[in-house]
Amino acid sequence: MPTKTKPDSALQQDLLLEEIPGPLKVATKTLTKRPLLDELRAFDEFGTKTTMLETVFTSQSGEVKIPTCVNEFWTAAQRAANNLHEVSYRACFKPQLPRFFIERLTKPGDVVYDPFMGRGTTLVEAALLGRIPFGCDVNPLSQTLVKPRLNPPTPEEIATRLSTIDFSVSHEIPDELLVFYHPGTLSEMVALKTYLQMRRDSGTYDSVDDFICMVALNRLTGHSPGFFSVYTLPPNQAVSIKSQTKINKDRSQIPPKRDVSAIILKKSRALLKECDAATRKNLSRIFKGSQLVTGMSSHTPSIKSNSVDLVVTSPPFLDVVDYAGDNWLRCWFMGIDVKQVSITMSKKIEDWESSMTQVFKELNRVLKPGGHVAFEVGEVRKGSIKLEVSVLKCGSAAGLFPQLVLINDQEFTKTANCWGVDNQSKGTNTNRIVLFRKD
Repeated sequence: MPTKTKPDSALQQDLLLEEIPGPLKVATKTLTKRPLLDELRAFDEFGTKTTMLETVFTSQSGEVKIPTCVNEFWTAAQRAANNLHEVSYRACFKPQLPRFFIERLTKPGDVVYDPFMGRGTTLVEAALLGRIPFGCDVNPLSQTLVKPRLNPPTPEEIATRLSTIDFSVSHEIPDELLVFYHPGTLSEMVALKTYLQMRRDSGTYDSVDDFICMVALNRLTGHSPGFFSVYTLPPNQAVSIKSQTKINKDRSQIPPKRDVSAIILKKSRALLKECDAATRKNLSRIFKGSQLVTGMSSHTPSIKSNSVDLVVTSPPFLDVVDYAGDNWLRCWFMGIDVKQVSITMSKKIEDWESSMTQVFKELNRVLKPGGHVAFEVGEVRKGSIKLEVSVLKCGSAAGLFPQLVLINDQEFTKTANCWGVDNQSKGTNTNRIVLFRKD
C-alpha cells in the first residue's frame, strides 16, 4: 500500500534526524520510520557514536535528501569470520558486511542474492546463516570459486581423492610459466589440470574434484611457501610474465620445488576447520535450493521475478580494478579464454551509471515486494567521486526507493597496507552502502 506523504516536520520526527539542519525533502516517496535506521543512529558497539549526515542527489522528481549514518559498524580485524571465506579474490568485501544486513533484513530460508558474486562472500555468509544463496557473475571463474564452498566435502574425502591422482605422469608443460614455477611443480600442476579435465569429459567430476580445483586456483601464485609459485604479489592478482621476470631478478630468486598435493590438502583443511558435521549438513540442505548464474547481471531470465528477499552486492568500480587481467593465470588453469570475459569496466561515470541502472532494473524485477538492496561502493579516484550519489540516482531511476546510506569508516588493515595504500589519501577507505526497498 502506498505510503501517505507527511510534512517535513513529521518525517524528521519519524527518522529521528532532528539534529540534521534544513528541511528533509523527499521527491515522490516518503521515508517512514524504520527500526534499522534507529539502530544505526544508536550504534556504539565499537566505542564511537554514529554521526548523522545527509546525502543529496537529484532524481527525476527533484532534489532528494537521504539520511546517512557514519560509524564503524563491523570489525576491521582480519580473519574474524568463518574459515570458509579464506579464498583470495581482489576487491572483495569482508563477510561482516553482508552478515550485517542479512541478520537484520532476512530470516532463515529467505533468498539472498549477489549479482556480482565474485568469490562469493555474500553467498557463503548467507548459506552459513541458513539463507538460500543466489548469485550471478559474468566471470566464469566465480562459479568455480563459490560452488565448492556451498557444498564442501570432508578433509578425509579430499585426502583420499588426492592420493588417487598420479602427479608424476609426464605432460608437456608451458615453458613460459617457468618464471613462476619449478619445472617439477609445473609438471604436477599440469597433471592435476589434465586429471580434472578428464573427469569433466567423462562425467565423473564431483564435489570433491570441485573443491580440489577451487583450492588449486587459489594456490597458483602468492608470497609464501603455501603457494605453488616462487615469491610474487598477493594471491588475488597474477602479475604478467614480464613483471614476474623483473621480480625474480630484483630478488635474485628462482622458483623452488613445491608439493602440489600437500599444499592443496593443507589449505583444504584450513578452509574446512570450522565446517563440522552439523554445518556441512546445513550447507548441503541449503545448496539444493541455491542458484548460480554465469552471465550479465542486467539480464538474468533464469531467476524468477519476485523471488529474492535481499540483495547484497558490490559492483566493479569504474576502472580501478582489472578483473580479467588479474585472473589470467587462473583462466589458463581452467582453460578459459580471458579475452572472452566481458566485465563492466567503464571509465566514464556516465557510462557506469547507465550500466548500473540496467542492473537495478533487473534487481527490481527479481526482488520481492518489501525486499531490500544493499549496494556497496567505495571511494575512487582519491575520494573525488562518491559513487553512492550515482547509486542513488540509478536505483531510483529503476523504481526502487532509497532508505538510507551507511558509511562504514575504518582504518586500513593488512590487505591495503601491502599495496602501499594510505588512509584518507588514495584508494578505498570506506564502505559506502546505499539501502533501497522495493514497495
